[in-house]
Amino acid sequence: MALPPDTSATPHDPGADPAAHAAADPGTLAPVTIPAPASGDGPVAPAAPSGAAALPSLWRDRRFALLASARTVSVLGNAFARVALAFAVLSLPGATPGRLSLVLACQALPQLALILVGGVIADRMSRSRLMVIADCLGAAAYGGLAAMVLTGHAPLTAMCLLAVVAGTATALFAPAMSGVVPQIVPAARLQQANASLRIGTNGAMLLGLALSGAAVARFGAGWALALDSASFVVSAGLVRGLRLTTAARAASSGWADLRDGWQEFVSRQWLWVVVCQAAVMVAATSATAGVLGPLEAQAHLGGPRAWSAIVAAQAVGTVAGASFALRLRVRRPILVAVLAVFPVAAPMALLASGTPVWGVCVAMFCSGLSSDVFGALWETTMQREIPEEILSRVSSYDWFGSLALAPLGLVAAGPVAAAVGPRAALAGCAGFTVLATCGALLAPQVRTLRAPPPCDG
Repeated sequence: MALPPDTSATPHDPGADPAAHAAADPGTLAPVTIPAPASGDGPVAPAAPSGAAALPSLWRDRRFALLASARTVSVLGNAFARVALAFAVLSLPGATPGRLSLVLACQALPQLALILVGGVIADRMSRSRLMVIADCLGAAAYGGLAAMVLTGHAPLTAMCLLAVVAGTATALFAPAMSGVVPQIVPAARLQQANASLRIGTNGAMLLGLALSGAAVARFGAGWALALDSASFVVSAGLVRGLRLTTAARAASSGWADLRDGWQEFVSRQWLWVVVCQAAVMVAATSATAGVLGPLEAQAHLGGPRAWSAIVAAQAVGTVAGASFALRLRVRRPILVAVLAVFPVAAPMALLASGTPVWGVCVAMFCSGLSSDVFGALWETTMQREIPEEILSRVSSYDWFGSLALAPLGLVAAGPVAAAVGPRAALAGCAGFTVLATCGALLAPQVRTLRAPPPCDG
């Protein structure tokens, strides 16, 4: 939920970006140790995974290593694009907040329009092959954007068309990625695998964000976008090595596939309630990270370097959060995941209040920390509760619902900022995020869904 979409993140991950590629932002959402209540029914503090050799054995698996490497490389490139895209548009002649909103909205709209199609395709064909196709589209889109920025010839229509291609790549990649992990990792180790993937991708995001501000300031946004394009190419080559197959299934129409996915989706209250919460949250975080945050940084905080430091602080938090999630054991994963979303509103509120950069960085660190607890618990619960043969379609409804309001948030951010000021708009984003999270806690299944008992290995 921030800048260009990060496909590494879950659709409603506060660290995800409904506008670029990386899974997460198609893929980019402070864990606090919650004491176990005396009754023993609530969430528990982190516990060490059984078996000291559990993590290394995952990395000895060739397919897991290929997937993790692909995600890490892709997210490294996307980290540069997260900073570069906004400032690339703002640096062009005649740039306005409304123009930036339009480009980002053109990236978000095809994600919303085509994500369900992506889910159907991902359940019908090899998911790894579909991910390669999506990576190739992403490479072409960001390569084209880089060329236009570097040459200084960047017609608004052409930028919007390439943004549409980038969004289409995300719509194909995200549902396929959601279903890949259960195909290569045993069920008992899904949370470990999801957290391990996040450690690698978050480390890459941290490195990229730490360098991106200086790189954009010194070399220009075009070269950062070119690096993102190259990362798609490398990712495609690595994912191609997975060579996953798809199980044979009875012939059915695309509409029947969508109907089956919808029935699975709406039959689980915890699923659709959190997705509704995410729709509001993604809209708020997209507006903040894509438009309002860069505007505030440019006006009062020092421009690209300051904004790079702020998003890098979030990346540091995600690294810590993923490491924490690797060992986290909770009895009620969705309850803990939803509670972990509250800190996402803090950076918006502090930006709105004119807090110095260091204060916003602290809040972004906490937001990143909590986002990865949310992401690991959410992904693992989805993979445990949804049958593998329909997981991509259900995941596509997850993405569709979570991104439903993102284009509105991006399109409205510029005009609202012009009308009432960026700080008032940021305060509104913080308020909506808190209200949506409180609403999700009212659902019984959100509070009571339990994880299966842990097993060794």
